[in-house]
Amino acid sequence: MLRLTLRRYLRPYVWLITAVLLLKTLETAATLWLPTLNADIINRGVVSGNTEVIWRLGALMLAVTALQGVVAVAGTYFAARSAMGLGRHMRSDIFSHVQRFNVEEISRFGAPSLITRSTNDIQQVQSVVFMMSSMMLMAPIMLVGGTIMALRVDVPLSGLLMVLVPLLALVLGLITSRLLPHFRTQQSRIDRVNLVMREQIQGMRVIRAFVRSAQRRDVFEEANSRLTATSWSIGRLMALTFPAVQLIMNLASVAVVWFGGMRINSGDMSIGDLSAYLNYIAQILMSVMIAVMLLSILPRAQVAAGRFQEVMALEPSIAAPDEPAHLPPAPGAMRDDRQYVSSTSADDVPAKDGGGPGRGRRIRLDDVALRYPGADSCALRGISLDIEPGTTTAFIGSTGSGKSTLVKLLSRLLDVSHGSVSVDGVDVRDLDPHELRRAIATVPQKAYLFSGTVRSALQHGKPDASDAEIWKALEAAQAAGFIQSLDKGLDHGVDAGGVNFSGGQRQRLAIARALLRPAGVYVFDDSFSALDYATDARLRAGLPRATGGATIVIVAQRVASIREADQIVVLDKGRVVGTGTHDELMDQCPTYQEIVLSQISVEEAA
Repeated sequence: MLRLTLRRYLRPYVWLITAVLLLKTLETAATLWLPTLNADIINRGVVSGNTEVIWRLGALMLAVTALQGVVAVAGTYFAARSAMGLGRHMRSDIFSHVQRFNVEEISRFGAPSLITRSTNDIQQVQSVVFMMSSMMLMAPIMLVGGTIMALRVDVPLSGLLMVLVPLLALVLGLITSRLLPHFRTQQSRIDRVNLVMREQIQGMRVIRAFVRSAQRRDVFEEANSRLTATSWSIGRLMALTFPAVQLIMNLASVAVVWFGGMRINSGDMSIGDLSAYLNYIAQILMSVMIAVMLLSILPRAQVAAGRFQEVMALEPSIAAPDEPAHLPPAPGAMRDDRQYVSSTSADDVPAKDGGGPGRGRRIRLDDVALRYPGADSCALRGISLDIEPGTTTAFIGSTGSGKSTLVKLLSRLLDVSHGSVSVDGVDVRDLDPHELRRAIATVPQKAYLFSGTVRSALQHGKPDASDAEIWKALEAAQAAGFIQSLDKGLDHGVDAGGVNFSGGQRQRLAIARALLRPAGVYVFDDSFSALDYATDARLRAGLPRATGGATIVIVAQRVASIREADQIVVLDKGRVVGTGTHDELMDQCPTYQEIVLSQISVEEAA
């Protein structure tokens, strides 16, 4: 997985990696030359007392050191550029890919895991690329070059390498093998901490309301302790590494000085050569340590790359066809009891446009069934409906009857398992999802607002909306009053999720955001539940004019919110058990009667 990831995402940076390789080769050559120059200073200058040689070779050493520093900085810079670019492209790709997932596909991984995969996992791969580019490339060059230079200085003494290098590799290999299992479990425990933290933040009100802070603290403490225990295990093993390497390197120095002293005493080796040999031994052993240490973190990067590729390998089930169809231009909707005025004729709007004022769309569901993956039974089955353009259709039923699931099929947030859903005669599966969703403005069940200002939060519905259009939408959503009471009006700050507003205020702002979009269909998924009855009534009364004659679909729990709808659809256990107006259903549908009478009296229902 790591190799596949690197091959794909480092391809645009091949020239940077090549430059790093050349620079690191030059840096290593300079590093290997310095001990030889130092040996020459000792042998030709210090021993013989030749000051001119000392100054000349010392100046050369300074020049080589300066070149080494410049090359090292340049190589590290290019390595950082390639690693940061790889991380940027990986984050961009996983973000764009996840945006195409439907609800069920996102739930396969879970939000905490997706966050970890988009941040920590990519960071692991990014760090490995940087370390390999800035350090790993030097290790083999240093190992081979150091061995050649050591043999060049003294062949018999180089027999020590046959013992020292395998010994260092064995010690580091044993430590690395103990590290691998801990690296494999660390990422999953980070997922768990993210999950607990996300629940803690999102469920803060529930936790405080039920006085469960201590219990949630224990849950976090358990997850945090398990992650800490794994990190401690890794830290303890890593802490053994450097003392072990230092011990072997010190033993190597002692052995070189011991046997080198004997060779100097016999006249087979000079003092300068011994100094150079000590440096080469240190460089060889350091290159082995760097190589083994970098190889020890590769498994963690391999796990991280595999988790990243798991997300990227999941092809979204909802995708645009190779040759997508297009929605026909929607005609202006006109009804006998209401007058709608379209500011633009239908002929002026291209087929790809999502509709506009006065453009109601016809929606048809033909024998629709939906089964979630792994479920024992269908969430929806046998649903056939015809929603006329410019009309208001309401869905009502008990909790879990499939109301919200059904409206998700309209904008293709879910795909049917059987049957078809069509808009103006075109199957939604034949449309580009972007074009379909431009034609449908949705107020979701959870009124979520993005951080910023009131103006920027509402402009998600229409990015180029003017202040006049925003105020018009706010008035239609019965939100203009409380926005005007704020000190900064449209410039008032909105916290993430809109948590600095009440539930009813968030719902009205979410409705205003949807009304800004010139759509052919407006879907309100239980969007009036937090409103008082008076505000609900005023808002519903103004919806037909505010939507410009578009088709309106409402999901509601309250009968008062839907009793004036042109068509009411009653759902029970995923099936349609009644269709008609309020009066018709009161006469013909026992399920609807039960819902109505549980909320209002017989006299009010009449």
